[in-house]
Amino acid sequence: MQIRKRSSFLYYLGKVVFKLMFILIYRCKSSGQENIPENTGFIIAPNHMSFFDPPLAGCFMKQDLYFMAKQELFDTPILGSVIKRTNAFPVKRGMQDMSAFRNAFTLLENKKALLMFPEGTRSKTGELGKARPGVGMVACNCQVPIVPVKIVNTNNMKKFKRIEIKYGKPVYPPKEHTKEDYLKIAQQVLDEIRAL
Repeated sequence: MQIRKRSSFLYYLGKVVFKLMFILIYRCKSSGQENIPENTGFIIAPNHMSFFDPPLAGCFMKQDLYFMAKQELFDTPILGSVIKRTNAFPVKRGMQDMSAFRNAFTLLENKKALLMFPEGTRSKTGELGKARPGVGMVACNCQVPIVPVKIVNTNNMKKFKRIEIKYGKPVYPPKEHTKEDYLKIAQQVLDEIRAL
């Protein structure tokens, strides 16, 4: 799949619409944007409780955000057409999808912001899940920082609780690393999220 080098009009429209929705309906508070790196590729790594987490993480950043989405979403006729135009690219779950990782590497090498969930999937309980090595592997091999992001209450959107998003200080991968470090870095990111 060809990765968009520039965000589409639909991406910017969605960014504005989601930001207004989160602020007006959910009284969203955001903090820590000063921790987001500039002039470099980096990974945004939030906890994951809702399908709304990717647009929430992106709409309060000045940088455009790219993200992986499960292949099944791209196979849905209308939704697939929309998300292709909003900086998403597919990943096949349950396997090492090297095509998805190559797309991620290309984006980071071009100084883009990439969203990856350190848990790998949504938490159905609202609690942090287990760390998965993917975010550590990408950060180590591309030598880019990871920004831990704590999202609060997107698992309670039907109750209209206040949503919060907090961007933490970047976690930098070691220059010298082994495969065992991938999971350690992902766990470090989850620990930082827990502490925010």
